[in-house]
Amino acid sequence: MAQNTTTWTEKSAAEWLQSADWRNGVKLNVDPSVNKVVFAEQYHKNKAAWDKAFAFLRDSDLLTIKSGKYVIDEDTVYAMITDAPSKTFEQSAWESHRKYIDLQYVIKGEEKIGIAPLATATVTKPYDEKADYANYSADGKYYIAKPGTFFLFFPEDVHRPNIKVDGYDVVKKLVIKIMVAE
Repeated sequence: MAQNTTTWTEKSAAEWLQSADWRNGVKLNVDPSVNKVVFAEQYHKNKAAWDKAFAFLRDSDLLTIKSGKYVIDEDTVYAMITDAPSKTFEQSAWESHRKYIDLQYVIKGEEKIGIAPLATATVTKPYDEKADYANYSADGKYYIAKPGTFFLFFPEDVHRPNIKVDGYDVVKKLVIKIMVAE
């Protein structure tokens, strides 16, 4: 059931998230750090794109899928699979995107991910429209990403992914890019 985007509250978004109407058969958990209100708004503004993203998650054998880019819905939704070493903390960088929302899911291994509000970050590399990212310095909270739970990063979220966790030299990861709905 679509809801007017101006009516979402923390409570209604949490209830919607709990209802699992959005899951489309996906059995993964959403990390508690995800902004539920923005997720509800974006999902309901572009349900077809989100449903295709979740169908890709549901229908792909993520353990055997090869690294590369997978077009899901032309320029609206696409996936990237990597199977590569994580970065040291110093090699990693804060970033944000304006055109696409990141759904990030660690398929195999573990990595640390930082999250901070865009409003509290300082730009270190201006936004590159073609590449759809900017870099920042920021202070944020850090989480351990592992199989079973995905993260969502919206344009107002600065995130610092791919940070090495001891004992996990190589991480297999899925990033689904979902176009921001206006």
